[in-house]
Amino acid sequence: MLQPNPEYVRELIAAINASPFPAHMAMRLASIELDQAVVELKPARQHLQAYGIVHGGVLATLIDTATFWSVFLRSPEGAGLVNVDLKLNYLEPVVDGLLTAEGRAIRYGTTLCYAESNVRSANGDIVAHGTSTLMLLPGKVLTMKSKKFLNDPPARRRQRVRRPPADGIDGCSRP
Repeated sequence: MLQPNPEYVRELIAAINASPFPAHMAMRLASIELDQAVVELKPARQHLQAYGIVHGGVLATLIDTATFWSVFLRSPEGAGLVNVDLKLNYLEPVVDGLLTAEGRAIRYGTTLCYAESNVRSANGDIVAHGTSTLMLLPGKVLTMKSKKFLNDPPARRRQRVRRPPADGIDGCSRP
């Protein structure tokens, strides 16, 4: 079983949150662990569109970022990722309050990975949902001082992430 190095995770979060795009968007990676990531953004005036609600591109960015980082820790140490497909649905308009995108990895392959994310408003309502297909990029490395894993990861093969059912968008359980 993969064991991400906690020191690597701390370095990674610091590096991500200090990088130009998250700083520009005023968003932050709040947490990352195997198969999960949480990204937060407190909307400000620059995040709003002409009607005074959060621009759809902001919600798409949160979904893109949360799905990306939910898959990242399971990727091999010498590989990066790129999003090749992003699909999303806007469910409710948002004006203000902390937005939280919860990314969950669903499937890993030797080339492609699949993840989903819900964006929740400050009161916990799901305001957007999306899925992402990500492609592994061998040789595209994020350089950190610490090793990514505490143990030697097993040979990479396609795997489905198993987790207990969660409430769906419509309030129904899903596998």
